[in-house]
Amino acid sequence: MANQSLIEWTDATWNPWHGCIKVSPGCKHCYMYRDKKRYGQEANNVVKSKTTFHDPLKWTVPRLIFTCSWSDWFIEEADEWRSEAWQVIRETPHHTYQILTKRPERIIGNLPDDWEDGWSNVWLGVSIETKEFLLRKEFLTQVPACVRFISAEPLLGPLDLGVLSKIHWIITGGESGPKARHMNLDWVRGIRRQCIRASVPFFHKQNGGNKRIDSAWGGRILDGRTWDEIPQIPIPSIAEQPCPP
Repeated sequence: MANQSLIEWTDATWNPWHGCIKVSPGCKHCYMYRDKKRYGQEANNVVKSKTTFHDPLKWTVPRLIFTCSWSDWFIEEADEWRSEAWQVIRETPHHTYQILTKRPERIIGNLPDDWEDGWSNVWLGVSIETKEFLLRKEFLTQVPACVRFISAEPLLGPLDLGVLSKIHWIITGGESGPKARHMNLDWVRGIRRQCIRASVPFFHKQNGGNKRIDSAWGGRILDGRTWDEIPQIPIPSIAEQPCPP
């Protein structure tokens, strides 16, 4: 049985390692730190999982898998384990892996030797919470990948994402938790307009805050509806499909 996820844009999570180091304002109230504290664990200590590292090999039903929800796939402290984790992905082409990072400058140097134009079952994404981190998008667009995506969560200010011709998906969301910072819905509307102009799928995860509404923090309704678009690539047969141009 997969580790079912409450994250609206994925099916399951996989953490071959856990623990992280904060690198930008979006990390300030990260849920991983709250959860680690609750379990009496040190959040800044990046450790290889003793129990979940090879889980996807056991999951026979194809899944969209958010990878490293409690860390960062490209964090330097996991360099010694990453090749083994890539091998797990290589051996499970029936799954689709969503790899989201705040360290895109490390992507190119940490891809497998047979990456070529990208693996068809791996989506690469970057987190961009404010305009000060738009450079992450530039790093991402330099990487060959079948699907590139941006997660603007927690969205902490307005974003002009510029040219989106090499971006295949954009997610927005407000911060959650007891100290959640406010997200102006006009910031989300601005990103939605950019997606519509560029014909990029737009997914609004949550409005944010410290109260759940219909299972999402702050609810998911934006201007009278939910926004649930994802890249139009066949799932679960994505591994059999060529990368889009």
